[in-house]
Amino acid sequence: MPDTRSVFYVSDGTGITTETLGHTLLSLFPGSKFVSERMPFVDTPEKAEEAIAEIMAKSAAYGTRPIVINTCMDPQIGQILARSGGMMLDVLEPFIAPLEAELAASAQRNIGKAHGIVDFDRYHRRINAMNFALAYDDGQQINYDEADVILVAVSRAGKTPTCVYLALHYGIRAANYPLTPEDLEHDRLPERLRKYRNKLFALTIDPMRLSQIRQQRRPNSKYADLSNCRSEVSAAEALFRSERLPTLSTTNKSIEELASNILSTLDIQREMY
Repeated sequence: MPDTRSVFYVSDGTGITTETLGHTLLSLFPGSKFVSERMPFVDTPEKAEEAIAEIMAKSAAYGTRPIVINTCMDPQIGQILARSGGMMLDVLEPFIAPLEAELAASAQRNIGKAHGIVDFDRYHRRINAMNFALAYDDGQQINYDEADVILVAVSRAGKTPTCVYLALHYGIRAANYPLTPEDLEHDRLPERLRKYRNKLFALTIDPMRLSQIRQQRRPNSKYADLSNCRSEVSAAEALFRSERLPTLSTTNKSIEELASNILSTLDIQREMY
């Protein structure tokens, strides 16, 4: 058994970006065992002192050197964190000096600047997209004129979380349509979707995984029965092939991968927020 390493994602903001980058790095070492913790809003020397006390106390339980992944803008905070004795990974620092040299400008190290609201138009677009995703979840609305993308799949195949991610991170107006057993009796798209073919993207899933997910929602029901899941997925995939819809499986793909593929396939150009 490999030794357990404690990993701390330390940020002067929410820590979400730090954690995302950290997970990506650690995924390259599948033979290692990690226990991670996010430490957000470490934006003063006093909070940094509290953070290193916690890091040292929690990592001592594993008897291994902790890994500290840091995106705090204030160099003083980074210096304090280094006293924890952990392996320090400052995510931002390696890039700042080369950019300063290239741009002939000094980086503005304002705490929390990377996490604040800089562009109010983009911020409102993001909020409106989120409201849109919720309003159009699971086919609650049928007028998709304002949608940027419409995800089509059987129930519980991953449509809603993908729509929410597209809204939050790209400001995409993403709707989703759940294929019902009645829809799957035909080899054509449901009538309400046909005029929006250029916005459609299909998701599929391994029937075994689908059954597991549905069991959590409706245990021991026909809805969650493996044979029923196999039948629905098979019919849905046949429909997607017949209609030549771009299709991805959600079984082994992250939401980030799904979103990137959807935007690329549908040629939707939008910067990540």
